Amino acid sequence: MGIRSLEKMLEISSFFLQKSHIDQNRAQSATELLQELNNDVSGNFVEESAEKLLDNDPSFFSRFNLVVATQLPESTLMRLAELLWNSNIPLLVCRTYGLVGYMRVIIKEHTVVESHPDNTLEDLRLDKPFPELKEHIQSYDLDHMDKKDHSHTPWIVIVAKYLTKWFSEKSEQLPKSYKEKEAFRQLIRQGILKNENGTPEDEENFEEAIKNVNTALNTTEIPRCIEEIFNDDCCINLTEQSPSFWILVRALKEFVANEGQGSLPVRGTIPDMIADSSKFIKLQNVYREKAKKDIAAVGNHAAKLLQSLGKAPESISERELKLLCSNSAFLRVVRCRSLSEEYGLNTFNKDEIISHMDNPDSEVVLYLMLRAVDRFYKQHGRYPGVYNYQVEDDIGKLKSCLTGFLQEHGLSVVVKDDYVHEFCRYGAAEPHAIAAFMGGAAAQEVIKVITGQFVIFNNTYIYSGMSQTSATFQL
Repeated sequence: MGIRSLEKMLEISSFFLQKSHIDQNRAQSATELLQELNNDVSGNFVEESAEKLLDNDPSFFSRFNLVVATQLPESTLMRLAELLWNSNIPLLVCRTYGLVGYMRVIIKEHTVVESHPDNTLEDLRLDKPFPELKEHIQSYDLDHMDKKDHSHTPWIVIVAKYLTKWFSEKSEQLPKSYKEKEAFRQLIRQGILKNENGTPEDEENFEEAIKNVNTALNTTEIPRCIEEIFNDDCCINLTEQSPSFWILVRALKEFVANEGQGSLPVRGTIPDMIADSSKFIKLQNVYREKAKKDIAAVGNHAAKLLQSLGKAPESISERELKLLCSNSAFLRVVRCRSLSEEYGLNTFNKDEIISHMDNPDSEVVLYLMLRAVDRFYKQHGRYPGVYNYQVEDDIGKLKSCLTGFLQEHGLSVVVKDDYVHEFCRYGAAEPHAIAAFMGGAAAQEVIKVITGQFVIFNNTYIYSGMSQTSATFQL
């Protein structure tokens, strides 16, 4: 979309465009070239400015699942953001200004089931073994096994057996400190078989058990972020309009209070380990069957909730139910502020900015400069320093815009003059490297929103091409 002529633009920016495109519509030229990247993707362009569409056909934007706005003037962006906010359509603002990249996610509520957190711990429940797991562990007698069975016993069983011994001989609490964990490891080492010379046998499964002490002995508890979701008004007060996510979360909460006895559903997976196939599969099935049982229990609560809300039982699929239960510890809810809240004098998040101004070169300074640049555009109908002869004169004007913005918003912070000079020299250019980086980053956020996987940033992202650093802020 867009009718901006390329002649002036190519003087300052030519990302993905060539001199042969001068005097052509930018959207048309970009669409043609972008489609060459992937034959399976189709694209369209509209020969109309965003301003005119907002004036004449605002419903145009309502047909999309998500809107990406790039390089729009502040006044146009504010109108578009308001329209999409009221229509509950996510908006991603993306901007390149010289060596600065800016993104802003504007979405009322974004729920994530598959958040894919890094470095997750296995859900083994060794501190709170469920009856089926306890029975399975008790079926092993490490003291009366032959060498082959002893060296092929899964490490989870080994840790569980010695944890029972720890509770009876040492302490009623899990080993927590380094000293306690070392003592527990030593307890496991004592269980390694010895040959006729009294030398410990080479039992890799016991070594694996010792190695996994740190991660296996984690306390089974509900993460704080999940507690917050359980206490969310959307979970407590369900209505006919409540999405499947919140109905399932409420069902999950009911499960925790009843069948779960204060715990989330068992995830049902175990890591690979040294063990013979028979023992591994039996242990794996213990966890899998418990997970199926927990899923069925959550499903029963969900069915009752659907009935009470007058919704059809099939309105929540089996796949949705299983997915939420297996990811119950990793659910996330992201709520961004609207752009009007960010820009409003009474709702402006002054504290967030001040808290980051201890560092005079914080990325938040770049945000302040972008706001000053937009103020300059509003006053002069152009960006500062677009042509070389304007740079010197525009430095004072931009500094005046920055000072006015800071005073208006009650920000008693100091921005170095170097930034004012630098932004004037940028002349609103869109350098290839910065544009490409921001395009890739924006594409990732779009995929996150559309697929509901991974967690989007909340809510402002600033990239500095000068220092090769970036930061997010809740503005």
